[in-house]
Amino acid sequence: MRHDSPMPTLLHVGCGPKRKAQTTRGFQGEEWREIRFDIDPAAQPDILGTMTDLSAVADASVDALFSSHNIEHLYPFEAPVALAEFARVLTPEGFVIVTCPDLQSVAALVAEDKLLEPAYESPAGPISPLDILYGHRPLMARGNLHMAHRCGFTLKVLLSAMQAAGLKEVAGMARPKFFDLWAVGSKGLDQAAVRALALAHFPGRPA
Repeated sequence: MRHDSPMPTLLHVGCGPKRKAQTTRGFQGEEWREIRFDIDPAAQPDILGTMTDLSAVADASVDALFSSHNIEHLYPFEAPVALAEFARVLTPEGFVIVTCPDLQSVAALVAEDKLLEPAYESPAGPISPLDILYGHRPLMARGNLHMAHRCGFTLKVLLSAMQAAGLKEVAGMARPKFFDLWAVGSKGLDQAAVRALALAHFPGRPA
């Protein structure tokens, strides 16, 4: 699928029920055209598919890609494939924003023997370190095994994986209080531009 539009295009990967308004503050402007991509037909995405195969999206055809809490659902050998697909569909000056659980902060709770204690409260109820590590148990118990977690990242590992996939300039931050990571990467932008994007899209200042 090629998108010939004067508006910048946002590919919202793993969108679930969410839309552009639930991505980042930097994507809230009316100028962004959103294309929703998901593996679950129930999400009613514009494109149905998997992160490891974005073949329905043409090379260098999107200006930005947003992936929130998706990459941890892949097996470790699949994550580099997905990141390479993210890089492939970007325009030369496009950028990717990835957010996912932070295993380093979760591991600190596990080391304190708090595996089943609530780490935080979510709209779906209390979330324990076990849920963050392996997937939200109540959702999986209801049959949604797409929610299983099969790999994970620290900030160092995530940024290195993005660079290995062709996103030459990266910036990121860990938010231990929220047990998550945020990262941005681009094939063609310089470090100053990538850090400016981090400031515009991250929920706080990058590390």
